[in-house]
Amino acid sequence: MSVADKTLFLCSCNGTQPLDARALGRALGLASEPRVSTMLCQKELQTFVDGARGDAIVACTQEARLFEELADEGARTQTIRFVNLRESGGWSPEARGATPKLAALIAAAALPEPAPVARVTYESKGQLLIVGPLDAALGWAKVLSAQLAVTVLATGRTAGASLPAERAFPVATGALVSLTGWLGAFEANWSQDNPVDLDLCTRCHACVRACPEGAIDESYQVDAERCKAHRACVAACGVVRAIDFDRRDRARSARFDLVLDLSRKPWFRMHQPPQGYYAPGADVVAQAMAVAELATMTGEFEKPKYFAYKASICAHARSRKTGCTACIDVCSTEAIRADGDGVAVEPHLCMGCGACTLVCPSGAMSYAYPAMTDQGERVRTLISTYAGAGGRDATILLHAEDSRETIARMARRGRGLPARVIPLEVHHVASTGIDLWLAALAWGAAGVSVLFTGDEAPQYREALAFQMKLANTVAGALGYQGEHFRVVDAADPMAAEAALWSAAPALGVRSPATFAATPEKRTTLSLALDHLALHAPVPREIVPLFAGSPWGRIDVDPGKCTMCLACVGACPEGALLDHPEALRLRFIEAKCVQCGLCEKTCPESAIALVPQLDLTAEARSPRVLNEAEIAGCTSCGKPLGPRRMIDGMVAKLAGHSMFASPGSLDRLRMCADCRVKAMVTEEPGGIDLLKGGRIP
Repeated sequence: MSVADKTLFLCSCNGTQPLDARALGRALGLASEPRVSTMLCQKELQTFVDGARGDAIVACTQEARLFEELADEGARTQTIRFVNLRESGGWSPEARGATPKLAALIAAAALPEPAPVARVTYESKGQLLIVGPLDAALGWAKVLSAQLAVTVLATGRTAGASLPAERAFPVATGALVSLTGWLGAFEANWSQDNPVDLDLCTRCHACVRACPEGAIDESYQVDAERCKAHRACVAACGVVRAIDFDRRDRARSARFDLVLDLSRKPWFRMHQPPQGYYAPGADVVAQAMAVAELATMTGEFEKPKYFAYKASICAHARSRKTGCTACIDVCSTEAIRADGDGVAVEPHLCMGCGACTLVCPSGAMSYAYPAMTDQGERVRTLISTYAGAGGRDATILLHAEDSRETIARMARRGRGLPARVIPLEVHHVASTGIDLWLAALAWGAAGVSVLFTGDEAPQYREALAFQMKLANTVAGALGYQGEHFRVVDAADPMAAEAALWSAAPALGVRSPATFAATPEKRTTLSLALDHLALHAPVPREIVPLFAGSPWGRIDVDPGKCTMCLACVGACPEGALLDHPEALRLRFIEAKCVQCGLCEKTCPESAIALVPQLDLTAEARSPRVLNEAEIAGCTSCGKPLGPRRMIDGMVAKLAGHSMFASPGSLDRLRMCADCRVKAMVTEEPGGIDLLKGGRIP
């Protein structure tokens, strides 16, 4: 659907942003000039109430809630989309020349929502485990026990702490041994290191009074340093039997839906811990914020399954040889683990950052929501609409939702975004990669920038920098001058703004491509690279690259290779092939992802990886790396295998005692049938063995 199929509401925001309605109408292909309100959210609100019909686009995000409420009341608007023109370009010194960008943003807002995908569900019944010092844990347990089913695990003895007079929730003491899971499915294991079992304890205070050293206080925990083993407390406890010094380190376990970890060092150390796990530490304000959110965490929850995995082209491993581990290394939630020849992803732990798809060389791991096809169509629409309205040197600025305020702050306190910088919000800044970036360059963009807030996992920054180095190397080698792909640090909004304004436009393609993004990463890359190579200012056939690149060739040393073809079986991408009629090793360079499995599998160490990008048509066709003469059975002539391999085997076994008898080595050059016949006729007693059916 286009903008023409929707009702468009524009507003100059009290005249603070100059909107050229006529130019916008032409750029968007509208039959008539759109109306521009001055105060749509206040004095002209009736304009929206009267005009909202069917699908609508409102160029205001500040009052989105108000417009949604009015649309619901009228029940005449099917869908309503919001687009931020004010902070994106209307409040810029270049606002009067920003019509192409504003038209592009409106056109992108008119695109359909991404196709729905499978959902990942969670169910929380409110079973909460609070772990940490007794005083803090008890304090928050009292607050939350009215909404949640609380269990307290007190770790360490807190001087002066006391259990509540009323038993409102279970309290255990000990040390956390393990904690796994996610929202609705946590499993905790701990050891009970306190002799007093608080589940059995009636809190009668008899042990406190009986202890001569005062080693037991009102927390009913034994201070091991003060205890002199008089065991008066055991006698005082009597038939309750809540105190047992032989019960230390007893293993306990339970399942919980939620975890509040008040320990100074959190149990989960990954950058993004599981959903349902809160670790505010000793910060009281952070604790209060976590408690407020925990109080709402009951019921059923869901999220999209952000990733799709195609095991058949995964280059992780083959035959217990490890190749690519890029997705495992970059995952900030530890949701990905090795699983045989491939990997396994726990969707409940995945937070949708998409970094695994960023670094995956083969496309086995892809971003599912939004899919590459949807994301590509959005970028292509932005670029084509911008160019169609007369814009030049567009830079797509990818940013996450938490960067909205950063962009707004630039516009309110500084110059905002340049007219050629088009913002595009994505779920996570690590969710796009070289396939989309190079495609954007082929579609006519001058470059792609990614806005980093500094809160992202550090491995994301490293991975993104490497992929951008790769993309810039390819673009630069083809003569597209300048820095096309860059990271912009947004920790300081004014510094980020300065970086965007000071960046010189890079050289783009002369003739924009028209292809659409595909679900396959390598296919989209191939389409983009073909177009960039075709229009390259400096045509090249081979672009030298560096280690870790997803393209390259392999070199085979014919002096070492015995043509065992183990590398063919190890290649997950089908880049290495045998031949149906000859002993020949072939290679399709366009399919190689440089995972190194062939190199690690080769028993003769005859393979070397050479990172490069071959842009010729020959890279898509098989070429011969090595071939060998086939040795036939010396008796019947049946093909056996590579002559070089058989000769090498005979040479290695020549001095072995098992082959000392006459003719034994010669039989290695025979097929299985002829070998048996030779043993029967040549070995002493062979005929008798044959008659007895005892030939092994």
